Amino acid sequence: MAINTEKNSYTVVFAVLMVVVVGSLLAFVASGLKPMITENQRFEKQQNILYAMGVNDNEGDSDVSFVPTTEVEEAFSKYITQQLVVNGTEASEKDNAYLIEVQKELVKVKNGEEGELPLLVGEKDGEKYYIIPMYGKGLWDAIWGYISVDNNMVVKGVFFDHAGETPGLGANINQRFFMDDFKGESIMDGNTYEGIAVAKGNNDPLNNDKDDNQVDALAGATITGNGVTAMIKESLKLYKPYLQTLRTN
Repeated sequence: MAINTEKNSYTVVFAVLMVVVVGSLLAFVASGLKPMITENQRFEKQQNILYAMGVNDNEGDSDVSFVPTTEVEEAFSKYITQQLVVNGTEASEKDNAYLIEVQKELVKVKNGEEGELPLLVGEKDGEKYYIIPMYGKGLWDAIWGYISVDNNMVVKGVFFDHAGETPGLGANINQRFFMDDFKGESIMDGNTYEGIAVAKGNNDPLNNDKDDNQVDALAGATITGNGVTAMIKESLKLYKPYLQTLRTN
């Protein structure tokens, strides 16, 4: 008996079958790709951490250039000497601490709960770097990054990224001309953990003043800039007890 393809019931059944078939295919493909996606996410975190401590392929005024994926694991093992979990003034070693979901742990600690705050220790050219992960809120969605400091709490480098800031405006937080401004700034104002503010009207567009705890704001991106300011200050506040044990000045 011929099937009447013009009936509404046929259309509904056909649509349901297509959804089931396509959904199953997508689930199968996603399952097959999951190990590769996880591996790429791991490499990306390693690249970002190394970038924050100045291990990258940047040349001159070029765009952001990470250590290649094919080389990043070896570079990570070479430059990252310790992976720690911070609890107050104490820190203990933990394998793959850099893979901890920072967002969840920051929320726990902010709420007075016990959490795991990852801290990476790196060494380059005989100098020690402390790399701190950060997580915050921009204009439209999440922002995150890493900041590396030395024993004097002077910034050696940063890396920022975002989920959905405005292209050409807030999205520029992951551009070199913005991130490079943080180098040489101190997160301290005297003995106070001040952080670094992204400031409108900073009147220092070349960022020559490294004693003001400020970098010049991005044009047209006030809310994203405020988000970066808050992210740095709030994240560092949670690490403050341990950072105080590291200071040499």
